Amino acid sequence: MDSKVHRGFWRYMLPVPVTLLEKRIEKGKQRIETELAFMTDEHRLVHHFIVHQLPFHERPMDPGFIAVELDIDQERLTAILRELEEHMTFLYRNEEGAVVWAYPVTVEQTPHQVTFSTGEKIYAA
Repeated sequence: MDSKVHRGFWRYMLPVPVTLLEKRIEKGKQRIETELAFMTDEHRLVHHFIVHQLPFHERPMDPGFIAVELDIDQERLTAILRELEEHMTFLYRNEEGAVVWAYPVTVEQTPHQVTFSTGEKIYAA
């Protein structure tokens, strides 16, 4: 099968060389890798834990709870949460410092509600 790529421009679909698409994909991949370079295994552990637990927790998640559950020093956890929040991709904390959303889920009401096969309901961030 012959691969063809077209790009919409106003009312027209214009052919685009596949090599240009491949270059854009590679550039995007490098940008994402650069943006995620700050993340350690601990960052991933914290983020994944919060995403998994928010649907069960059903309210903003206190950093003390996270630190105890993951057996991470409170100061280290606070630094990890701050770093994840600074990158504006992974989580957001309320004024009290509790995590209210960790991409892709949130305990705050949004137009997007998700129901898991196990019955938990939560909003999508």
